[in-house]
Amino acid sequence: MTPATGYRLPATGKSGKREAGSGKRLLVTDIGELITNPGPPGDLGIVADAAVAISGERVAWVGPGGDVPAEHRHGEVVSAGGGAVLPGFVDAHTHLVFAGDRSDEFARRLRGEPYADILASGGGIHATVAATRAAMSDSLVDEAAARLERMLRSGTTTVEVKSGYGLTTEHEVRILEVAVAAGVRSPVDVVPTFLAHVPDKGSDPGEYADLVVEEIIPATAPLARYCDVFCDRGAFDVDQSRRILEAGRAHGLQLRVHAEQLTHTGGAALAADLRAVSADHLDHATEEDARLLREAGVVAVVLPAASLSMRSPRAPARMLWDSGVTVALATDCNPGTSNVENMSLVVALACLEMNLSPEEAVWAATRGGALALDTPDLGSIVPGARGDLVILDAPSHRHIPYRPGTNLVRTVVKGGEVVV
Repeated sequence: MTPATGYRLPATGKSGKREAGSGKRLLVTDIGELITNPGPPGDLGIVADAAVAISGERVAWVGPGGDVPAEHRHGEVVSAGGGAVLPGFVDAHTHLVFAGDRSDEFARRLRGEPYADILASGGGIHATVAATRAAMSDSLVDEAAARLERMLRSGTTTVEVKSGYGLTTEHEVRILEVAVAAGVRSPVDVVPTFLAHVPDKGSDPGEYADLVVEEIIPATAPLARYCDVFCDRGAFDVDQSRRILEAGRAHGLQLRVHAEQLTHTGGAALAADLRAVSADHLDHATEEDARLLREAGVVAVVLPAASLSMRSPRAPARMLWDSGVTVALATDCNPGTSNVENMSLVVALACLEMNLSPEEAVWAATRGGALALDTPDLGSIVPGARGDLVILDAPSHRHIPYRPGTNLVRTVVKGGEVVV
């Protein structure tokens, strides 16, 4: 198969998943600390000495370990061994499908070389675009599936995956096909997003925005759930971004916005005006932006690993949270500015670098991520929720930021099945 050939998929939906339809029962016992996330932001709803019963793919019962109803005592039993149990991490912002390696660029940035100089010499996003276009589709699927496997082993059960490294209609379609195909291979749920990332190399931004609106979005919409746009310096201005997002909505896609990352351009206000599901990055967001996002019900997805890698200003997560904005955490996994796959590290950075408490950060990485993907049955362990949960080899969620760099995940349950 040549790189230019569209990737043929099995018959699945936009999530890349077949319907499981299992009638299996699972009981998780001996839970020292159970995080249920039943209510408002930051309320972990902790239950001590708990148990969780899952029937099929859904949580059927939650409560004290000594009170398990008789109908839930039959089936597979997994002991948490006194460890903490929390919902599976929901990573609501990644660029998971890519080829190539930009470690040399990373080292150049660390030596103080400006990003503009790296871009001018052929680095940056366009280096990844060239490598991704040249890669075989099967190779892209293999690499994306391997990333999903590593994410799963560190407790992530749902991942949003953006296009944006193709830039032509043909290659943007191919990236989304690859994302869905990788999801078919993995227990992890994949949520595909079309991203208008940057104008193609040598293109006029306005003319390229026309191409996105008139050709790329109609071609990619059948494969995607969301339309996203990079509204920032060097990408698309507010007017171009509005056109792209409105076209995405006209083709049935929900909206997301890369906003206020490199400078303050008005992307957050645009997200609020269009009532996008999320505004992401927000490194230069203001208190007025926070007010607009809160009033519009837009989730703020902050990406501490990207700020760490780029040594750039951190998103004002504390201000956003205190302003009443719903906050989510995500990895921004990509080859250039956040080659991070582990949500536990992101939780630790949110605490250590952005002043969120462990309770707030864990909520933002689970329930917050679910709300950022408009999937209300994820990110909690309550009756009716998806049976996605993580058992830690630690007594409390506080050990996640307390022990950064350590994978504390012992067991992962996805849709009622033990997968790790």
